[in-house]
Amino acid sequence: MSAVFDLADLKRRMQGALASLKHELGGLRTGRASAALLEPVMVEAYGQAMPLNQVATVSVSEARALAVQVWDKSMVGAVDRAIRDSNLGLSPTIEGQILRIRIPELNEQRRKELAKIAHKYSEEARVAVRHVRRDGMDMLKKLVKDKLISEDDQKGHETEVQKATDAAIGEIDAALATKEKEIMQV
Repeated sequence: MSAVFDLADLKRRMQGALASLKHELGGLRTGRASAALLEPVMVEAYGQAMPLNQVATVSVSEARALAVQVWDKSMVGAVDRAIRDSNLGLSPTIEGQILRIRIPELNEQRRKELAKIAHKYSEEARVAVRHVRRDGMDMLKKLVKDKLISEDDQKGHETEVQKATDAAIGEIDAALATKEKEIMQV
């Protein structure tokens, strides 16, 4: 009778919040080169703003360097300008159709700022997971009210929802701890 309640859907939505957090954390600069660092960069190309990955290939050439291979030679200047204006503090060097970007060392103040940003992202993910939990609990209350499940079933499902919530928040905390360690390494 409890087939109306879908725990797997709630877990999937919680995992979506975790995936979003990991994507956002991947974009934080840690002093190490990562192709994800340039994902938010938008290039003015062919009369419209396009993501960098639609006009060039970004690769990690060394531990602290990126290489951006621009596909269209006429777009090199626009890509260079977009990276410089992106507020990431990066200065590309142009070599033909390839832009080389050295990732500078982070100072202590910038590391602390990045850690705060990581905390903000993880709190947003926790809130998203709690919203999913609340939706699940509300659904269970409605099912009991409509007499589709018993109160005993409701209690059992509430326990499952809480376990899924605790697991998701544990994964969020682990992702934050990993990123924080990566940011604070000297």
